[in-house]
Amino acid sequence: MDYINKWLVDYGVNTTLATYLSVLIMILFIALICFLANFITKKVVIRMINHMVTTSKYKWDNMLLERKVFHKLSHVVPVIIIYHFASTFSNYETIIEKGSIIYLTIVGLMVINSLLDALHDIYQTYEVSKIRPIKGYLQVVKIILFTLGIILVIANMMGKSPMIFLSGFGALSAVIMLVFRDSILGLVAGIQLSANDMVRVGDWIEMPKYGADGDIIDISLNTIKVQNWDKTITTVPSYALISDSFKNWRGMERSGGRRMKRFIYIDTTSISFCTEEMIAKFKGIHYLTDYVVNREREIEAYNMKNEISRTNPVNGRALTNIGVFRAYVRNYVEHHPGIRQDLTLMVRQLAPTEHGVPLEIYAFINDIRWIQYEAIQSDIFDHLFAIAPEFGLRVYQSPSGYDLRQSVEEWSTREVEH
Repeated sequence: MDYINKWLVDYGVNTTLATYLSVLIMILFIALICFLANFITKKVVIRMINHMVTTSKYKWDNMLLERKVFHKLSHVVPVIIIYHFASTFSNYETIIEKGSIIYLTIVGLMVINSLLDALHDIYQTYEVSKIRPIKGYLQVVKIILFTLGIILVIANMMGKSPMIFLSGFGALSAVIMLVFRDSILGLVAGIQLSANDMVRVGDWIEMPKYGADGDIIDISLNTIKVQNWDKTITTVPSYALISDSFKNWRGMERSGGRRMKRFIYIDTTSISFCTEEMIAKFKGIHYLTDYVVNREREIEAYNMKNEISRTNPVNGRALTNIGVFRAYVRNYVEHHPGIRQDLTLMVRQLAPTEHGVPLEIYAFINDIRWIQYEAIQSDIFDHLFAIAPEFGLRVYQSPSGYDLRQSVEEWSTREVEH
């Protein structure tokens, strides 16, 4: 700048004016250099990097490009030039240097933030990311880095050592605990969830307390996002999965079998002993032939051994229509192609209720997909509802207006006949 000032004075420019002009020319010169450096960096260097990344066989460098790591890094070049020329302006050297350092700190934080985001994107391309998510840990690193960055900026502006501010953090620990309470709890919860493999991205969980029933789509430091089956999204605090109970359906998905546990309520007034005609009819049913023959032989042997007369149906043992129906349901389910035979399979009679006698089918369907699961389950019960009258049984149903009208019409018909 002294050379420019002397050059202007030699050309007859007033000394005071030459001083101001030399400063202006120097500023324009530095601005031109910064512009050219920024132009070369973005238009040449960044384009070369983009070309190398797009033609590369690796995928991880594409993540760096998408997060604009190189683009943000290019902002460093003009600042370095300005910092280098700060000594030219002796009266403003300290201010320019401080401003440059603050800007470099901010740009550095932006670059590191984008780099961490790119690291997370790269990590998500691996299957292990579903088992061990790292988003929460990266958020903790970001909080620490941004906190340190703010301290450095303030310390630089005030001309003080950053250690002075760091030493005062002990007194502010209570305030920090209050401000970052959720983050600290989330960090602890995230470590426990990851270490114990309690949840993963893609797991189906249920938390009625929070209205969550669906797949986990994101695990972060403070929250876990659950996309419910109605496509709404519920946000659950991370520490809630440690402090509260929840149901994870991952075990069901791993087993490949989804439980079916449903009842058929049999009207108790339709339960009876089997007549000879009914037994003969049951012998012609594919799934009952062997059962009826073997049971008849067993019952007859028992009654003869104990000299029990069957003139009265109360005496001895005999087949009942609900017992035969239960055996049919068991054999039918065992031979159904949609049922897992290697998992628990049971047809049992439960305690009678005001709705009748519950006949429970407990089995596992071999297709865990929701639509297919419901279709197989419905097909089984469609058949059972339709077949129940063949055994002389009625499926219980609360009386409707139609039932009452039918009763009134039958009563009226009898009255007219009499």
